[in-house]
Amino acid sequence: MTDLLEKAFEHASKLPPQQQDALAKWLLNEIAADNAWDATFAKSPALLASLASEALHEKDGGDAQPLVPDEL
Repeated sequence: MTDLLEKAFEHASKLPPQQQDALAKWLLNEIAADNAWDATFAKSPALLASLASEALHEKDGGDAQPLVPDEL
């Protein structure tokens, strides 16, 4: 375990049990979601390569737009 994660768990252990459980559920869900994305990407490397190539082509052609999260 890294020092930072150990520090985070130390702080989390001082929270009330209900907040600890909420944090634990959130963390486990995040890990599961990351694992699901990894599995999905591993199944489709050709598709990812194609999408990356398309994005680079659009960028090089001046067709790409900057992502502005507040405008989504």
